[in-house]
Parts: sequence; structure tokens; C-alpha cells
Amino acid sequence: MTQAIKKTLRDSAAMRWTALLLLALAMFCSYIFMDILSPIKDLMQETRGWSSKAFGTMQGAEVFLNVWAFFLIFAGIILDKMGTRFTMVLSALVMLAGACIKWFAVSEGFVGSGLETWFTNHLNWQPLAEWLDILPFYDGMPASAKCAASGFMIFGCGCEMAGITVSRGIVKWFKGREMALAMGSEMALARLGVATCMIFSPFFARLGGQVSVSRSVAFGVVLMCIALIMTIVYFFMDRKLDSQTGEAEEKDDPFRIKDIGQILTSSGFWLVALLCVLYYSAIFPFQKYAVNMLQCNLTLTAPAEGSFWAGDSVTIVQYIIMLVVAAAGFASNFQKVASRRYTLLAISIAALVTYCYMGYMRQSAEAIFAVFPLLAVLITPILGNYLDRHGKAASMLVLGSLLLIGCHLTFAFILPMFKGSAVGGVVVAYATILVLGASFSLVPASLWPSVPKLVDQKVIGSAYALIFWIQNIGLWLFPMLIGQVLDKTNPGISDPTKLDYTAPLIMLACLGVAALLLGLVLKVVDRKKGIGLEKPNIVK
Repeated sequence: MTQAIKKTLRDSAAMRWTALLLLALAMFCSYIFMDILSPIKDLMQETRGWSSKAFGTMQGAEVFLNVWAFFLIFAGIILDKMGTRFTMVLSALVMLAGACIKWFAVSEGFVGSGLETWFTNHLNWQPLAEWLDILPFYDGMPASAKCAASGFMIFGCGCEMAGITVSRGIVKWFKGREMALAMGSEMALARLGVATCMIFSPFFARLGGQVSVSRSVAFGVVLMCIALIMTIVYFFMDRKLDSQTGEAEEKDDPFRIKDIGQILTSSGFWLVALLCVLYYSAIFPFQKYAVNMLQCNLTLTAPAEGSFWAGDSVTIVQYIIMLVVAAAGFASNFQKVASRRYTLLAISIAALVTYCYMGYMRQSAEAIFAVFPLLAVLITPILGNYLDRHGKAASMLVLGSLLLIGCHLTFAFILPMFKGSAVGGVVVAYATILVLGASFSLVPASLWPSVPKLVDQKVIGSAYALIFWIQNIGLWLFPMLIGQVLDKTNPGISDPTKLDYTAPLIMLACLGVAALLLGLVLKVVDRKKGIGLEKPNIVK
């Protein structure tokens, strides 16, 4: 019997990490589509007439159904009842359906169609108050933005369902093993999707010298098809594991309302959930405006026509260098021989410097911000391994909040001081973006592996769903607030590259301050109640 257990897929490191790779690739594709329009906000205003308010409202619509139709709660129940593999495939199908609707909304086929007329005449909702317009549609919102928001809502249901399912899948395959390293690695790899989006969305939108925003979204739709394939492969792999162990797929007891009550009565759960919503609200909504913020605060001069830096091939070369940064940096964490580890680390750093130089030469805000996840890819496995072996999860959350505050204040007050300095502004931008990426890596590596310590195993799917639901409130609200604050603080400015981002950035820094205070409280609660957040995940 012991020999049979040792031969299961879960006990094979190669197969365990293959399962993780499948889940990470699916999330990689979803991360790309999630921000597919973020680096071309200026083009959406120029070609589709989307104001900052319309852009922010559409972006916030992604999680509207998750929050107000409680879809994430139902997703957690589906996960607990139906298991990981069914829910993962279902989430991929839902994401693909929403992606197709969003693509049609920004395509030329939508212009002049009956759907454009319908959306123009309908969903003209009035704001709850003159200063509080937080609905997913409003009177005067462009029809294409309304339709895109509708598709994005559907995509968001699938995306957040996938998020909680991936977390559950990692717990299933890695519990009692290197779980924090696995979760941190999955998020690091998935976040390469952010960099990929920042580089290739503008690339496809401007391909051949003709601007077409629908090409960028079509690129994202193709990737969502790939994500579906990854989830189907995972389905069969996961089923094989269950057949080897002789167990039915991991499903929990019938859902009961008191299960939710059990979760909600945990003070540790609430602190983690609130810290999550504050921290992620200061990151994900910012990503949607970051490229435009850089366009407004950096002095960028387009390279000469016909030069290498102005051509399409430089995009491919820079992306390959980015992959070298990520692959070498990530692989260095798994080398037991010191010489190999430091060699890979040196290659990663050299490639990162080369990438940054190319971004400067391209004078491209989207290429500059694409560096955001690269440092996270390098250090997240280090952090995950440290947490697995030494603990200190709550301390990591506090450190992440401190770095977050510093970065947003730097963007708000220091970066504008370098306006006019072509080199100085880019250097400050790169340094701040890299530190922000490092801050972002601290949270998933420490936050998500802590959840199983806070709730009973049988309701872990519902616990993840509740945390994601609370998080989604911020992800719904703050993209809209940023857009509205931009419009209010920049009256009469029609050029999307001349906006003042000071007020939105201060607002995001305040979220970091609140997260810092909660992190400190969490450390105190953990010490008093013995939750174990500061203890290592690997039990010896």
C-alpha cells in the first residue's frame, strides 16, 4: 500500500509541477485579457470616444456580477460541490464567451450594427448621486463601452472563478509540501501575462501602421482558447490522480449556511480579507491606468521613422529578452549548485538591464511598465521558499504595504519633478515599477497559503470565494473612481497624454496606509491567538 501511494502523480515532483504549470498557463492567458485594453487607453479615446470615466466604468464592470450578483459566492459553492477540474473547465468556457463579446464590441462590425443601436438606446442608467456614479452603465456612455462592459462582466465571472479554483487546486496537489513556493510561482508566472499584454496589445493595435484596437482584443481571444485547452489537459491529469489514489475527486460536505458563519466569525479571516481588498485595490486598478500615467509624466520622443527602434521587430526581440529575464531568474531559485544559481542570476540581471535599455530607446510607456512583473518573477519563489521553511507571512504583508505606499507617492510627487528629463524620468519610473512589482510578489506568496490556517479544510473553497468576493468590491469600485477623479481634476483636457494623476495616486497610497495598519493588527492577533501565520508551511 505504501509503495502504491509513492507512485501517485501527486508524489512525483515532476507531475506535481506540471499540474501547476497547466494552471499557471491558464491564468497567464486570463491575465493578458484582463488588461488587454489598459496599455491602449489613449487609442480607445481617440478611436472609440471613451473618456476616462467610460474607460474606468468598463474596466470596473469586470467584477460587477461577482460583487452584486454574488457570483463568486456561488462559484465557491460550485467548487466545493463539483470539485476542481469541473470548475476549472467551466471557468475557461465562461471567460472565452465573455472575451468574444468584448472583442465584437470594439470591432468594426459593431459600428452601425443593430447592437450598437440597442446599446445606445438602452442601459442609460442614472447615477445614484451626482458625485456617486458607480453603476456599470450610465447615460452618455458610448455604446461600444456598454457592450464591452457586458462581455467583461461575463469574463470576470469566469476569471475570478478560475482564481479560486487554481488556489484550491494548488492546495490539493501541494498541501504538506512546498505550497507557498507553488502559489508564489503560479502567480509569478501568471503575472508575466501583464508584461505580455503591455508589450503586445499596442503592438497588435498599431500593426502595419493602421490602428485597430480590435486586433489587440482578438489576440486575447486566441489566448483564451489556449487557456481552455490547458484546463482540459489538467482535467484528465487530475482525474488520473484520483484514480491512482482510489478516491473520488475532493468534494466537501453539502453546503450549509452555518459554514459561511464559521468563516465569518474568524477575526483572522476578516483581517486577511480586508488587507487583501485594500492591497489589491491599489494594484490592479492602477495597472489599468499605469501606461497612461507614464505617458502623462514622462518626456517621450518617438524614435525616427525607419529605425530599428521604431519597427515591429524590436517588440519581438524585447519580449524574448523579457522571457530570458523571467526564465533565468526563476530557474536560479531551484539550483542546488551555487555556481549555477549565480550564473543564472547574473544572466537574468544582465537581460533585465538590456530590456530596460531597449524600453528607453523605444520611448514607449507600455514597454517601460511591462517591467512591472519581472522582479516579482525573480523573488516570488525566494519568498515562497522562505515562507515554507521559516514563516513570517504577516511580516511580509506589512513590508509589502510599506513598499506600496512609497511607490504610489513616488509616482505622485517625485516622477513629475523629472518631467523634461528624458533619462531621469525613465530611471525613476523603472526603479519604482520594479519595487512595486516586488511589493506585489510579497502578498500572494504570504497571503494565500495562510488561508488554510484560518478555516476548516472542508470550507476552504468557500473561504477563498469570500476573500475574492470582498477583494472584488475594491476591484469594481476603484477603476471607476480613478476614471471619475481624473475627469474631475482635469476639466477641459482632451489630450489623453496631458492628464494630472496626482489625486488618483494619493488615493491609492491611502489604501496602502490602511493595509499597513491592518497588517500590524494582524501580527498582534496572530501572536495572541496562535493562528500560526508566522510559522512555516512545511511541517517537519
